[in-house]
Order: sequence, then C-alpha cells, then structure tokens
Amino acid sequence: MKYIYKIIMLLVILITTELSAQQDPNYTLYVYNMNLINPAYAGANNSTDLGVNIRSQWSNVKGAPETQSFIFGTPVGSNLGVGLSVISDKTFIEKQTSIAADFSYHLKLSQNHDLYFGVKAGFNSYNANTDGLVTYGIQQDPNLMNLNGKLNPNFGAGLYFSHQNYFLTFSMPKLLSNDRLEEENGTAKAGSDKQHVYLGGGYHIPLNTNMVLKPSVLMRYVNASPLSVDITAMLEFSEYFNLGAAYRIDESASGLAVFKVTNALKIGYAYEISTQSEVRYMDNGTHEIMLKLNL
Repeated sequence: MKYIYKIIMLLVILITTELSAQQDPNYTLYVYNMNLINPAYAGANNSTDLGVNIRSQWSNVKGAPETQSFIFGTPVGSNLGVGLSVISDKTFIEKQTSIAADFSYHLKLSQNHDLYFGVKAGFNSYNANTDGLVTYGIQQDPNLMNLNGKLNPNFGAGLYFSHQNYFLTFSMPKLLSNDRLEEENGTAKAGSDKQHVYLGGGYHIPLNTNMVLKPSVLMRYVNASPLSVDITAMLEFSEYFNLGAAYRIDESASGLAVFKVTNALKIGYAYEISTQSEVRYMDNGTHEIMLKLNL
C-alpha cells in the first residue's frame, strides 16, 4: 500500500508541477552542456565537443523523470559553428525525444570579447500513454488520443557572449508551441508546450595560482510559472578538479564534482535533493552524470 500511495502522490505532483509549469528538463550541470539550451554555443569552445548527460530524478521512484542527452559541437572555419543535440525525456506516462541541429555565427568584438549568434532547427516526437491516467481515476479529454506519435518541427535561437573570465547566455531553444498533455481542474487534456526563456552568466575569479572560484546563475522563465533560478559555485583546483554546490531557489540543493581525467575527457556528477515539502519525504535524491570530450 505504501508503494501504491507513493505512485499516486508522484502522479499528482508531476501533473500539477511538471505538466502545467516547466516542461523541459532541468540540468544541474548546465555549464558543461550549454548546447542543450543555447544553439549559439556550438563551436564557441574552439574545439570539437562530444557530451553525454544522464539525469535520474527522484531515484528509485517508479515513473519519476529520466533524461538522457547527447551533444556535439565544432567550429567550422573562423566564424561558423555547427552542432547536434539529442534529448530523450520520460516522465510517468509521457515520453518525448527531440533532435536538433545547431548553427552559430561568431562575431569578434575585440581581442578578448566574442559574440555568438545561434539558431536551432529540429523535430520533437511526443507520446503520452493516457491509459495510465484511468488507473488512478483521472479524467481525460478525448482529444488526447491525437497526441501519440506526433512528430513536430521546432526552432530556437540564442546569443552567447564570452570573455576569458566571464560569459553571458540568452536563449529560447523552442519557439513553437507543440501539442502535449496538460492538467486543468483535475482533468488531463490536450495542451501545448510553453516557451522557455533562459538568461544566465558566470564569472571566473582567480584565488591563487592553483584555485579559481566559478560562480554562475541561470534563470528560466516560463509563462504562468514562477521564475526558476539556479545559483552555482564551483571551486577549481589546478584545472583538474572542480567541486561545488548549487541551489535552485525553492526547489532543490545539489553537490557537484567534475574531474578532468585527461586533457580531452571530463567526468561530472551531481547529487540533488528536493527542498519542497510535498516531495521531500519520498525523494531518494536525483543523480546526474556527465561525460564530456574536447577534441
């Protein structure tokens, strides 16, 4: 009975928070996976980047959100960059996969300042197993039958401003509002994606010859939802080890570690716990793992 109660509570939480508020996955290690939210970052690292990110939210709770992501980015000549981002996201009865190509243009503002303009173009596949709603007595709109297997185009845009010691990022990775599941007054119905707007930045503060403090902030705005703010601080030791913490205001707290295994390979891990009272008692923690190759 306790297990079934947890599943029912999870369903209620997911519908009232995930589906009607922020619909795209959050990333604690977003600084190392910037392509996922901003196409302008493609090629901005002046190297060929390959990355894999796996995020398991509320570990060991059946139906909790799970996200697997892949990124690729490389400069093409002196002013162009291209990339690819693939995101597979599952939440209880929902499953969606997006594949997008990224294109960026580099504008040299000065010797130390660079500005990148980016566009993203791709497709999103969305499925909702609405039969699962009936099991828990949740009403559904007949139009939900039309959601399964839909393949929708989408586009995004972004700006990325960089300096050796700091960066600024602004993006809208999905400009179109595609159909998806939504909740209203206890009834699941056909709704639409809400645009996510990302604004953030970070700074590198040298403490001595071997230590650098790296604070960063990322804000997400979604229409009719509270502003989501990530505050992160990483401490870099001799360029080979990063240790830090993050706080998503009124949502969660995290511990992070990133290791530079070789000059080309980085491995990162983040453990996140919820600060929301409605999920804290059944939250087994969120795990996020990252592999990043810079060639």
